[in-house]
Amino acid sequence: MVRLEQTAAGVIVPVRAQPGARRNAFLGEHDGALRVAVTAAADKGKANAALIELLAEAFEIPKRSVELLSGPASRQKRFLLHGARLEDVTRNIEGLLH
Repeated sequence: MVRLEQTAAGVIVPVRAQPGARRNAFLGEHDGALRVAVTAAADKGKANAALIELLAEAFEIPKRSVELLSGPASRQKRFLLHGARLEDVTRNIEGLLH
């Protein structure tokens, strides 16, 4: 199960990134994090930008509402979905993974 965290600002989503993949996709869960593959390479923030775009699209929020909190150069990342509610994010993740 993905370990989501509700804050006053929104929901924090832990992500296990897989840059340089064949396609953009939500792959499941790994150690409490949402596994996300992006085609962009881990070069000069390209993969992070692709992750932000994919998360914004999946959770139906503007890209400016997705903030990378930690892990810019790591596979383990934490994103804040500004204004999101835990129930909505949980439901979206269940839909993405099934």
